[in-house]
Amino acid sequence: MANFSVADVKALREQLGTGMVDTKNALVEADGDIEKAVEILRLKGAKGNAKRADRSTSEGLVAAREVDGKAWLIELACETDFVAKNDKFVALGDGVLQAIVEAGATDLDSALAAPAATKTVAEVIDDQAAVIGEKIVLRRVAFLEGDSFAIYLHKTSKDLPPQVGVVVAYTGADADTARSIAQHISFAAPEVLTREEVPADKVDNERRIVEEISRQEGKPEAILPKIVEGRLGAFYKQVVLLEQDYAKDNSQTVGKVAQAAGITVTGFARFKVGA
Repeated sequence: MANFSVADVKALREQLGTGMVDTKNALVEADGDIEKAVEILRLKGAKGNAKRADRSTSEGLVAAREVDGKAWLIELACETDFVAKNDKFVALGDGVLQAIVEAGATDLDSALAAPAATKTVAEVIDDQAAVIGEKIVLRRVAFLEGDSFAIYLHKTSKDLPPQVGVVVAYTGADADTARSIAQHISFAAPEVLTREEVPADKVDNERRIVEEISRQEGKPEAILPKIVEGRLGAFYKQVVLLEQDYAKDNSQTVGKVAQAAGITVTGFARFKVGA
Protein backbone atom coordinates (compact mmCIF):
# COMPACT_ATOMS: atom_id res chain seq x y z
CA MET A 1 0.00 0.00 0.00
CA ALA A 2 1.27 3.47 -0.88
CA ASN A 3 2.90 5.29 2.02
CA PHE A 4 1.02 8.60 2.23
CA SER A 5 -1.59 10.23 4.41
CA VAL A 6 -4.69 12.36 3.92
CA ALA A 7 -2.55 15.31 5.00
CA ASP A 8 -0.14 14.56 2.14
CA VAL A 9 -3.00 14.62 -0.36
CA LYS A 10 -4.29 17.89 1.08
CA ALA A 11 -0.84 19.51 1.05
CA LEU A 12 -0.17 18.47 -2.54
CA ARG A 13 -3.57 19.70 -3.71
CA GLU A 14 -2.97 23.08 -2.06
CA GLN A 15 0.48 23.29 -3.64
CA LEU A 16 -0.62 22.50 -7.19
CA GLY A 17 -4.37 23.09 -7.19
CA THR A 18 -4.97 19.65 -8.67
CA GLY A 19 -8.08 17.52 -8.30
CA MET A 20 -8.54 14.96 -5.53
CA VAL A 21 -8.52 11.88 -7.79
CA ASP A 22 -5.50 13.00 -9.85
CA THR A 23 -3.57 13.85 -6.70
CA LYS A 24 -4.26 10.51 -5.01
CA ASN A 25 -3.43 8.59 -8.19
CA ALA A 26 -0.13 10.43 -8.53
CA LEU A 27 0.79 9.63 -4.92
CA VAL A 28 -0.10 6.00 -5.47
CA GLU A 29 2.03 5.87 -8.61
CA ALA A 30 4.89 7.60 -6.77
CA ASP A 31 4.54 5.25 -3.78
CA GLY A 32 4.06 8.21 -1.48
CA ASP A 33 7.08 10.16 -2.73
CA ILE A 34 5.83 13.78 -2.76
CA GLU A 35 8.49 15.12 -5.15
CA LYS A 36 7.89 12.28 -7.61
CA ALA A 37 4.11 12.85 -7.38
CA VAL A 38 4.64 16.52 -8.22
CA GLU A 39 6.66 15.48 -11.27
CA ILE A 40 3.93 13.05 -12.36
CA LEU A 41 1.22 15.69 -12.02
CA ARG A 42 3.26 18.30 -13.88
CA LEU A 43 4.01 15.89 -16.73
CA LYS A 44 0.34 14.99 -16.95
CA GLY A 45 -0.55 18.66 -17.05
CA ALA A 46 2.10 19.34 -19.70
CA LYS A 47 0.62 16.65 -21.94
CA GLY A 48 -2.80 18.25 -21.58
CA ASN A 49 -1.33 21.66 -22.36
CA ALA A 50 0.34 20.29 -25.50
CA LYS A 51 -3.01 18.99 -26.75
CA ARG A 52 -4.51 22.47 -26.21
CA ALA A 53 -1.67 24.33 -27.94
CA ASP A 54 -3.58 25.04 -31.15
CA ARG A 55 -6.77 26.26 -29.48
CA SER A 56 -7.70 29.92 -29.75
CA THR A 57 -7.68 32.24 -26.74
CA SER A 58 -10.11 35.09 -27.28
CA GLU A 59 -11.18 35.61 -23.66
CA GLY A 60 -9.28 36.62 -20.55
CA LEU A 61 -8.40 39.70 -18.53
CA VAL A 62 -6.18 42.75 -18.38
CA ALA A 63 -4.44 43.96 -15.25
CA ALA A 64 -2.16 46.89 -14.44
CA ARG A 65 0.03 48.17 -11.64
CA GLU A 66 2.37 51.09 -10.97
CA VAL A 67 5.34 51.13 -8.59
CA ASP A 68 7.98 53.83 -8.10
CA GLY A 69 7.86 55.54 -11.49
CA LYS A 70 7.18 52.36 -13.43
CA ALA A 71 3.97 50.79 -14.67
CA TRP A 72 2.93 47.51 -16.22
CA LEU A 73 -0.07 46.35 -18.23
CA ILE A 74 -0.67 42.68 -19.05
CA GLU A 75 -3.17 40.62 -21.00
CA LEU A 76 -3.73 37.07 -19.74
CA ALA A 77 -5.80 35.09 -22.23
CA CYS A 78 -7.91 31.95 -21.99
CA GLU A 79 -10.41 30.10 -24.18
CA THR A 80 -13.81 30.83 -22.63
CA ASP A 81 -15.54 33.53 -20.61
CA PHE A 82 -16.47 30.82 -18.10
CA VAL A 83 -12.80 30.49 -17.17
CA ALA A 84 -12.14 34.23 -17.48
CA LYS A 85 -14.45 34.92 -14.53
CA ASN A 86 -13.19 31.95 -12.51
CA ASP A 87 -11.58 32.95 -9.20
CA LYS A 88 -8.52 30.79 -9.91
CA PHE A 89 -7.93 32.51 -13.24
CA VAL A 90 -8.34 35.99 -11.74
CA ALA A 91 -5.94 35.05 -8.92
CA LEU A 92 -3.49 33.74 -11.51
CA GLY A 93 -3.60 37.12 -13.25
CA ASP A 94 -2.84 38.90 -9.97
CA GLY A 95 0.01 36.52 -9.18
CA VAL A 96 1.53 36.79 -12.66
CA LEU A 97 1.42 40.58 -12.57
CA GLN A 98 2.99 40.67 -9.12
CA ALA A 99 5.84 38.40 -10.24
CA ILE A 100 6.45 40.56 -13.31
CA VAL A 101 6.53 43.73 -11.21
CA GLU A 102 8.89 42.23 -8.63
CA ALA A 103 11.23 41.01 -11.38
CA GLY A 104 11.12 44.35 -13.19
CA ALA A 105 10.37 42.57 -16.47
CA THR A 106 10.00 44.94 -19.42
CA ASP A 107 8.74 42.69 -22.22
CA LEU A 108 6.97 39.38 -22.82
CA ASP A 109 10.07 37.19 -22.85
CA SER A 110 11.46 38.55 -19.59
CA ALA A 111 7.99 38.38 -18.05
CA LEU A 112 7.61 34.69 -18.86
CA ALA A 113 11.05 34.01 -17.41
CA ALA A 114 10.38 36.02 -14.24
CA PRO A 115 10.64 34.00 -11.00
CA ALA A 116 7.39 33.16 -9.22
CA ALA A 117 8.24 31.43 -5.94
CA THR A 118 10.17 28.30 -7.00
CA LYS A 119 9.06 28.44 -10.64
CA THR A 120 8.93 30.85 -13.55
CA VAL A 121 5.83 32.74 -14.63
CA ALA A 122 5.62 30.49 -17.70
CA GLU A 123 5.65 27.36 -15.50
CA VAL A 124 3.02 28.77 -13.14
CA ILE A 125 0.75 29.52 -16.10
CA ASP A 126 1.28 26.04 -17.55
CA ASP A 127 0.51 24.44 -14.19
CA GLN A 128 -2.72 26.40 -13.80
CA ALA A 129 -3.71 25.65 -17.39
CA ALA A 130 -3.41 21.97 -16.55
CA VAL A 131 -5.58 22.40 -13.46
CA ILE A 132 -8.21 24.59 -15.11
CA GLY A 133 -8.29 22.54 -18.28
CA GLU A 134 -7.95 25.35 -20.83
CA LYS A 135 -5.17 26.92 -22.81
CA ILE A 136 -3.91 29.98 -20.92
CA VAL A 137 -1.44 32.44 -22.44
CA LEU A 138 0.32 35.55 -21.24
CA ARG A 139 -0.25 37.32 -24.55
CA ARG A 140 1.14 40.82 -24.03
CA VAL A 141 3.14 42.89 -21.56
CA ALA A 142 3.59 46.67 -21.71
CA PHE A 143 6.09 48.56 -19.58
CA LEU A 144 6.20 52.35 -19.11
CA GLU A 145 8.29 54.75 -17.08
CA GLY A 146 7.15 58.20 -16.05
CA ASP A 147 6.53 60.78 -13.37
CA SER A 148 2.88 59.87 -12.84
CA PHE A 149 0.40 57.34 -14.21
CA ALA A 150 -3.32 57.12 -14.83
CA ILE A 151 -4.68 53.57 -14.94
CA TYR A 152 -8.11 52.74 -16.30
CA LEU A 153 -9.52 49.21 -16.42
CA HIS A 154 -12.86 48.78 -18.16
CA LYS A 155 -15.33 45.92 -17.76
CA THR A 156 -17.37 45.15 -20.86
CA SER A 157 -19.54 42.87 -18.71
CA LYS A 158 -20.23 43.05 -14.99
CA ASP A 159 -19.67 39.28 -14.72
CA LEU A 160 -16.18 39.38 -16.23
CA PRO A 161 -12.86 40.85 -15.11
CA PRO A 162 -11.61 43.96 -16.95
CA GLN A 163 -11.37 43.46 -20.71
CA VAL A 164 -9.84 46.79 -21.72
CA GLY A 165 -6.85 48.27 -19.92
CA VAL A 166 -5.07 51.60 -20.35
CA VAL A 167 -2.00 53.07 -18.68
CA VAL A 168 -1.09 56.71 -19.34
CA ALA A 169 2.27 58.14 -18.31
CA TYR A 170 2.25 61.90 -17.79
CA THR A 171 3.80 64.91 -16.10
CA GLY A 172 1.73 67.50 -14.29
CA ALA A 173 -0.68 67.60 -11.36
CA ASP A 174 -4.15 67.15 -12.88
CA ALA A 175 -4.83 63.47 -12.13
CA ASP A 176 -8.52 63.79 -13.04
CA THR A 177 -7.79 64.93 -16.58
CA ALA A 178 -5.11 62.26 -16.96
CA ARG A 179 -7.65 59.60 -15.97
CA SER A 180 -10.19 61.10 -18.36
CA ILE A 181 -7.63 60.81 -21.16
CA ALA A 182 -7.07 57.18 -20.18
CA GLN A 183 -10.82 56.63 -20.50
CA HIS A 184 -10.74 58.33 -23.91
CA ILE A 185 -7.96 55.95 -25.02
CA SER A 186 -10.00 52.92 -23.95
CA PHE A 187 -12.78 54.07 -26.26
CA ALA A 188 -10.91 55.68 -29.17
CA ALA A 189 -8.04 53.14 -29.46
CA PRO A 190 -5.26 55.43 -30.73
CA GLU A 191 -2.16 53.68 -32.02
CA VAL A 192 0.58 56.24 -31.22
CA LEU A 193 1.10 59.38 -29.16
CA THR A 194 2.33 61.75 -31.91
CA ARG A 195 2.28 61.69 -35.70
CA GLU A 196 6.08 61.34 -35.73
CA GLU A 197 5.62 57.85 -34.28
CA VAL A 198 3.46 56.62 -37.16
CA PRO A 199 5.65 54.28 -39.25
CA ALA A 200 6.78 55.92 -42.49
CA ASP A 201 5.63 52.98 -44.62
CA LYS A 202 2.15 53.25 -43.15
CA VAL A 203 2.01 56.97 -43.97
CA ASP A 204 3.28 56.32 -47.50
CA ASN A 205 0.67 53.65 -48.03
CA GLU A 206 -2.12 55.90 -46.76
CA ARG A 207 -0.89 58.74 -48.98
CA ARG A 208 -0.93 56.43 -51.99
CA ILE A 209 -4.49 55.29 -51.23
CA VAL A 210 -5.97 58.75 -50.68
CA GLU A 211 -4.21 60.07 -53.77
CA GLU A 212 -5.71 57.29 -55.88
CA ILE A 213 -9.16 57.87 -54.38
CA SER A 214 -8.87 61.60 -55.10
CA ARG A 215 -7.91 60.94 -58.71
CA GLN A 216 -10.82 58.52 -59.15
CA GLU A 217 -13.12 61.26 -57.86
CA GLY A 218 -11.85 63.51 -60.66
CA LYS A 219 -10.09 66.04 -58.44
CA PRO A 220 -7.96 68.53 -60.43
CA GLU A 221 -4.24 67.68 -60.51
CA ALA A 222 -3.36 71.23 -59.51
CA ILE A 223 -5.02 70.94 -56.10
CA LEU A 224 -4.39 67.22 -55.62
CA PRO A 225 -1.45 67.64 -53.18
CA LYS A 226 -3.55 69.90 -50.93
CA ILE A 227 -6.46 67.43 -50.98
CA VAL A 228 -4.14 64.52 -50.19
CA GLU A 229 -2.57 66.34 -47.24
CA GLY A 230 -6.04 67.19 -45.92
CA ARG A 231 -7.08 63.56 -46.07
CA LEU A 232 -3.83 62.52 -44.43
CA GLY A 233 -4.74 64.90 -41.62
CA ALA A 234 -7.97 62.97 -41.14
CA PHE A 235 -5.93 59.74 -41.04
CA TYR A 236 -3.69 61.16 -38.32
CA LYS A 237 -6.77 62.14 -36.28
CA GLN A 238 -7.75 58.47 -36.26
CA VAL A 239 -4.46 56.99 -35.08
CA VAL A 240 -2.61 59.74 -33.16
CA LEU A 241 -3.76 60.31 -29.58
CA LEU A 242 -2.92 64.00 -29.29
CA GLU A 243 -4.71 64.78 -32.57
CA GLN A 244 -7.90 62.83 -31.83
CA ASP A 245 -11.11 64.66 -31.00
CA TYR A 246 -11.59 64.38 -27.25
CA ALA A 247 -14.37 61.90 -26.44
CA LYS A 248 -15.96 64.18 -23.82
CA ASP A 249 -15.80 67.32 -25.98
CA ASN A 250 -15.20 66.80 -29.69
CA SER A 251 -14.64 70.52 -30.22
CA GLN A 252 -11.17 70.01 -28.72
CA THR A 253 -8.31 67.63 -29.42
CA VAL A 254 -6.80 65.49 -26.68
CA GLY A 255 -3.60 67.51 -27.03
CA LYS A 256 -5.43 70.79 -26.36
CA VAL A 257 -7.24 69.29 -23.36
CA ALA A 258 -3.97 68.07 -21.87
CA GLN A 259 -2.31 71.44 -22.50
CA ALA A 260 -5.15 73.34 -20.82
CA ALA A 261 -4.88 71.04 -17.80
CA GLY A 262 -1.15 71.61 -17.53
CA ILE A 263 -0.22 68.00 -18.16
CA THR A 264 2.00 66.37 -20.77
CA VAL A 265 1.27 62.82 -21.88
CA THR A 266 4.62 61.07 -22.31
CA GLY A 267 3.38 57.60 -23.23
CA PHE A 268 0.52 55.16 -23.08
CA ALA A 269 -0.43 51.52 -23.52
CA ARG A 270 -3.82 50.01 -24.34
CA PHE A 271 -4.79 46.34 -24.42
CA LYS A 272 -8.17 44.87 -25.29
CA VAL A 273 -8.66 41.19 -24.61
CA GLY A 274 -8.60 39.20 -27.82
CA ALA A 275 -7.84 42.22 -30.05
